[in-house]
Formats: sequence, C-alpha cells, structure tokens
Amino acid sequence: MKTPLQNLSNLQQRTITGLIGFVIILGCILYSEWSFLLLFCTISSLTQLEFYKLLGLDGNQPLTYYGTFCGTVMMLLAYLIEQDLVSFENYFLISPLLSMIFFIKLYKKNDLKPFTNIGFTFLGIIYVALPFSLIIVMAMRGGTYNYEIVLGSLLLLWASDIGGYFAGTNFGKRKLFERISPKKSWEGAMGSAAFAALIAFVLGHYFRTFEPWKWYCIGGIIVVVGTYGDLVESLFKRSIAIKDSGNSIPGHGGFLDRFDGLLLSAPFIVTFLKLFS
Repeated sequence: MKTPLQNLSNLQQRTITGLIGFVIILGCILYSEWSFLLLFCTISSLTQLEFYKLLGLDGNQPLTYYGTFCGTVMMLLAYLIEQDLVSFENYFLISPLLSMIFFIKLYKKNDLKPFTNIGFTFLGIIYVALPFSLIIVMAMRGGTYNYEIVLGSLLLLWASDIGGYFAGTNFGKRKLFERISPKKSWEGAMGSAAFAALIAFVLGHYFRTFEPWKWYCIGGIIVVVGTYGDLVESLFKRSIAIKDSGNSIPGHGGFLDRFDGLLLSAPFIVTFLKLFS
C-alpha cells in the first residue's frame, strides 16, 4: 500500500522530506549542544546500520550492532573529551573496544570469511562513525559548542547538492564520471559550485565565527570532496548492484545517499580548521 508521499513525483518528495529534515536538523542544532549530540549520534547510527545492511545483501556478515556500538562510543568520547569533561587519555578506550571485534569473530562458527567481515566491520566505523565524530570535534572547537560551524557546513553541503541537482537535471550534457555515475555532469558540478559560493558569501556576512575566505574554502572542500564522496558511494552501490542505499528518506534514498558527501568532506574540513583557525 502506497503512502501519500509515494504518490508524488520524485522532486515533490525530495522537497517535502528535505524541508521536514531541515526543520528537525536546524532545531536540534540551535536548541542545545545536547540535542545536537543526540541528533548526530542518531544519524550516524542509522547510517552505519544501513551500511552494514547493504553489505549483508551481498552475502557479507559484518558485526552490525557491535560495529555501530563502537561508532557511537567513539562519538560520545569525542564530545566528552572536546568538552573537557574527561581527559584526552580516554581516547585509548577505543583500542580495546575495536580489538574485541577479532575476539567476537572467533566465536562465529558460521562465518566462512571471518577476516573479510572483520574488515567490513572496521570499514563501517572508519567510513561512517569517524567522520561524524569529527563533526563533533568541529562543533566543539575550543571546548565550546559553536552551532555556526556545523550549520554553515551543512548549508554549504545542501547548497552544493541542490545546485548540482537542478543544473545537472536541466543543463547536464557532458559526463563527469560516467563509469561510476552516469547521471553526473560537468554542468551539474558547476551549478553545485555556483550555489555553494553564493551560500558561502551569505555565511561570510552573517556568521562571525570565520572570516569570509574560510567559508569559501570550506565550500570548495565540500563541492570537490563531497562530489568524490558521492562517487565513492555510487561505486559502493554498483559493487553490490543496487540503485539507492535505502528508502528511509522519500525522494532522497537512504541515509548514505543523503550524507555521503559529508562523510568524506568532514576529515578535510576539520583538518583545514585545525591548520588555519
């Protein structure tokens, strides 16, 4: 039985769910650091669970729930340490936690490829949970929660996605990376860059955390690395022969589809901020 949203066009679904998602994310980011933490722990967990579920469709057996648990602990540690609520040495708790993956697999009698699945378990933590943990680090810059950094980065990400979608849909002719993503075009990439630059200009005037040039740099990182993040996720989906990572977000696919650009952009953004701020 179809839901009311499924009777709408893809663009209508994208618009409605995008607006709802924007309101929820905006509210959680602005309300408090605790609602921000809860939001991103939830998004990270759902994205990681989705990643492991997709691996399962290809016959793999990663430690879905334990891997997601490790990812959540990593995010909570990042928050507590950046807030100076616990000492930096607590990061070492991650080492034995991850080492337990090997021990758990010793008792999985029906796993024909244990080391392959150990690798996939680690991949889910590195590919999904680590970038979201770095977003926590980014938000707690200097030990104080700063919503402008995260909200600004998300606005640039969304601007890049929207600009790329409409420019690619209406003007896309020259293929950007046809082997991996036949729909992506150079025209879409230029639309992505143009809209992100416009939002960076606005952020530079209204958000006082950084000088305008830093917002342009963050926007450039998101446009370039975020595009590669989308291509990497497309490569992953092609390797297991699926079109979308899921249908959790009508019109957008799954959580991996929605946040793929952020997963690879986050390490570059945090490194840029650590070096130049």
